[in-house]
Amino acid sequence: MTSRSGKMHLGAFLYLTGHHLAAWRHPDTWAGDHFSHYADFARKAEAAKFDAIFIADISAVRMDKPDASAHSAHSGISHFEPLTLLSALAVVTERIGLIGTGSTSFNDPYNLARQFASLDHLSNGRVGWNAVTSSDPNAAPNFGHAQHIEHADRYQRAEEFADVVLKLWDSFEDDAFTRDRETGRYFDLQKMHPANHKGQHFSVAGALNIPRSQQGRPVVVQAGSSDAGKDLAARTAEVVFTVQSNIDTAKAFYHDLKQKVAAFGRDPDQVKILPGLMAIVGATHEEAQAKYEELQSLILPVVGMSLLEGLAGRTVKLSDYPLDGPLPELPPTSYQKSRQAVVLEMARKENLTIRELYLRLAGSRGHLTVVGTAQDVADEMQAWFESRAADGFNVMPATIPGGLDDFSLSVIPELQRRGLFRDEYDGSTLRDHLGLSYPVCQNGLSRLSA
Repeated sequence: MTSRSGKMHLGAFLYLTGHHLAAWRHPDTWAGDHFSHYADFARKAEAAKFDAIFIADISAVRMDKPDASAHSAHSGISHFEPLTLLSALAVVTERIGLIGTGSTSFNDPYNLARQFASLDHLSNGRVGWNAVTSSDPNAAPNFGHAQHIEHADRYQRAEEFADVVLKLWDSFEDDAFTRDRETGRYFDLQKMHPANHKGQHFSVAGALNIPRSQQGRPVVVQAGSSDAGKDLAARTAEVVFTVQSNIDTAKAFYHDLKQKVAAFGRDPDQVKILPGLMAIVGATHEEAQAKYEELQSLILPVVGMSLLEGLAGRTVKLSDYPLDGPLPELPPTSYQKSRQAVVLEMARKENLTIRELYLRLAGSRGHLTVVGTAQDVADEMQAWFESRAADGFNVMPATIPGGLDDFSLSVIPELQRRGLFRDEYDGSTLRDHLGLSYPVCQNGLSRLSA
């Protein structure tokens, strides 16, 4: 049994054919976008007792480098809108959580709050909203912007956006809807609380026309790791998805964010930090390494370079530099600040060339990568969990369905044997799975205090 109380939390990150850049070229991956594939993924993740399925979003076709886009499944060419997909997956699952991404830069708070609250009801309290500011500059022109919104402006808007959404989700107290046939009263007017918000970016009257759900409201997830991202997470998030490639930086991030949460007057235990993890699993270390090298051999240089330039912040045209030379100095970016920092640290710490760097990033894009047996993977996960570098992980299968199968059938049983992960679901809502308290209604008495 682990020396740290409680068990780790695991998300199953559903991403196209798999997280490895060349996964689509592997013969054991999906051959296209069919709902049966996604339903199969969801059912397998639920059978393995994952806390939630996690779905990211791409709101653009990435054509800044057309030749690379034409050779990549990660270019946004074929990508379902998350809430539509999760609505369908809610019907073919019963217990697993459903976390979808919704941009604060390219949505309106009322509509987003209504969509997520609706799905939370339809799924019986299993939904989470991953609030992102959308760092991809290809998306901005699709929403009426001549150029991408500056990083600081995106986060200012995101803070107000999240505040409005939380107000809207608390438009009604828990017992507002009496539905009393004898008196004829459907709901109590005194327990309805319109948002009446007027701010720098939004003016929203409310109330939201949806009651609170079985879990109160959707779980708020945040995926930024920059200083602004950490501040937003500390104020609003209940789950934080972060990019950490080694245990030392992960521990520093974990400690810093938990302190920020406390500084905002919130309980640090009510914020779960889940770094990304890509595990390549084999019966032996040699088998796992062979699987990894097979995937690496399928990476086309034009695709690898395009990925690297994006993660490095799009501030330098790296194709102008020798492929087997060092990464040049990179000016600060307004796109993915935290990811650029990860790329720079990895390049400098390991003295990697440009080619070596894109090969390293092609699998998990800077997230923790473990290649080995189920015991090797569990050892690394346990070390991070017990040293408080993580509360769990967002698992990123390199290939789908093979990567999910390997993890579910070998790593999870090993974690269960060590007492680090659940054998069965203890509750029915996403909050139950994550060990999060039922949220008190900001505008009145919650069911817990009534």
